[in-house]
Amino acid sequence: MSASQWRRAMNSAATAAAPSTSARVPRPRETSAAPRAPVAAGPAPLWSERLGIRPRHLVVLAAVLLYPFIASPFFTYQIGAQSLALGLIALSLTFLGGYGGMVSLAQMTVAGVAGYGVAIFGSSSVAAISLGWPWWLASAFAVLVATLFAAAVGWLSVRTEGIYTIMITLAVGVAFFYLAQQNYTVFNGFGGLSKVAAPEFLGIDWKEPVPFYFATLAFALGGYFLVKHLVRAPFGVALQGIRDNPRRMESLGYHVTAHRVAAYAVSGLLAAVGGVLMVWYNGRISPGTVNLAQMISILIIAVLGGMRHPIGAFIGAIVYVLLQNFAIDLFVRERFNLVIGGVFLAIVLFSPDGLLGLWAMLRSRLVKTHISHPKRRPQ
Repeated sequence: MSASQWRRAMNSAATAAAPSTSARVPRPRETSAAPRAPVAAGPAPLWSERLGIRPRHLVVLAAVLLYPFIASPFFTYQIGAQSLALGLIALSLTFLGGYGGMVSLAQMTVAGVAGYGVAIFGSSSVAAISLGWPWWLASAFAVLVATLFAAAVGWLSVRTEGIYTIMITLAVGVAFFYLAQQNYTVFNGFGGLSKVAAPEFLGIDWKEPVPFYFATLAFALGGYFLVKHLVRAPFGVALQGIRDNPRRMESLGYHVTAHRVAAYAVSGLLAAVGGVLMVWYNGRISPGTVNLAQMISILIIAVLGGMRHPIGAFIGAIVYVLLQNFAIDLFVRERFNLVIGGVFLAIVLFSPDGLLGLWAMLRSRLVKTHISHPKRRPQ
């Protein structure tokens, strides 16, 4: 057989085998020449949806805005403003512990550094110590120093976990307390620095109950929305991943130490602003403001409300301030710690997620009861 005959035979065999091959391999369906209409993209989520704002949040916002107009000056200043300032400090611990997995006892110390900074850089009763800067410059510089101090505390403690982190931050807080108590050149020792009042700005005396309440409310809302935004941002998501499994996150390329130190800095910013508000609220700053009892109080406030919820810090602060002001009507003032300790123990035993966790459990039980026993419709 010649080469030309061989090629003709192979071509005819391939042509004969083509139908069977096409039968085994299905051809793609023919589409119409008309192009498909593009899929319409959904509307972009609103800013309220991105922050997780629901109608109940708007109701709460309306309530806190109307509160000073229906409450007495005592409840406006002593209860409302103090709760918001303490809640902002507790919010720093909620962000650090609830989303970063790092429990720090130095948050009140950071607030104390900012408070002392306002008194030292600004004006106080001891003119030999205070520098006399304008209130806005003194406050901004005090917040900056306190934030850097918080970042330094984080740099020392982020390489440890659990009880070791708590002990390091506790040691820092106790060391600062004794430094402020024994140093008279900078901190004026045990007496502290007084006459550190809120400033007068825009023709408004911010020492008055209603203006000071709205000032603390503005900063509290700013801190709350900052935390709500951060926990949904890439930084916050990575921080929560580091909380759950730091080794896995490090293997994925995330710098665990840098994220933790940044979390300490953010929490320090919140605590510093709360410390400035507290020194304006009290009108003075002393070592008693940053002692061990106050450091533990911030932890109690954060746990009472719920460490996994930013709003829990303010709920815990309201409960704490109410007990602090009205428990003395039923008990001796010296036994306040016994009362708050009992409330704290009951909350931890029955609801590890604080008051918000207790409310969630009660609501779920009510829903289950309603589903299991529905109301009969009339015939």
